[in-house]
Amino acid sequence: MKTTSPIRPALTLLLVLTVLCGGAYPLLVTGIAKGVFARQADGDLIVQDGHLRGSRLIGQPFSAPGYFWGRPSATSPMPYNAAGSSGSNQGPTNPALLDAVKGRIAALRQADPDNHAPVPVDLVTASASGLDPDISPAAALYQAGRVAQARGAARAQVEALVRRHVETPAPAILGAPHVNVLALNLALDQAWPRR
Repeated sequence: MKTTSPIRPALTLLLVLTVLCGGAYPLLVTGIAKGVFARQADGDLIVQDGHLRGSRLIGQPFSAPGYFWGRPSATSPMPYNAAGSSGSNQGPTNPALLDAVKGRIAALRQADPDNHAPVPVDLVTASASGLDPDISPAAALYQAGRVAQARGAARAQVEALVRRHVETPAPAILGAPHVNVLALNLALDQAWPRR
């Protein structure tokens, strides 16, 4: 009785699966994504006055008093490193996390000493990816006084701008209302150019 070698069927299967899974499937999914979700598939880029300002999907560092600040980033080797998405992996009882949160609260209080409101948690804790581009409406409104003072604007006007930029997922079960920090800061620059 003659036995056949398993090598030929194995190599054939490898070739077929490589073409299907490594070529055809990715092309199909990319084509569907570009057809149905074109903006998101291309990175949801924000272009203003012919200049690329960033992506709505990746957070950016803002630290000037006249801008809204996003969530802290724990990516390495630098904050908001899109090539190194990661969290701090520090649990809620880790002393290093508690020290980092205390330091962030102190920085927020120092930047806006007249603000005695409770600090929203998303302004002092990093997201799991370290790249979260959104903050809660409460976190944006918490910063409105500092931003208004730095811009020479009325606080009520800045708060109204924040409220216009609150995005609520539809349906609401897909997430909480949020504010995209980059989009809000770009609108801020248009409404009250930096002095």
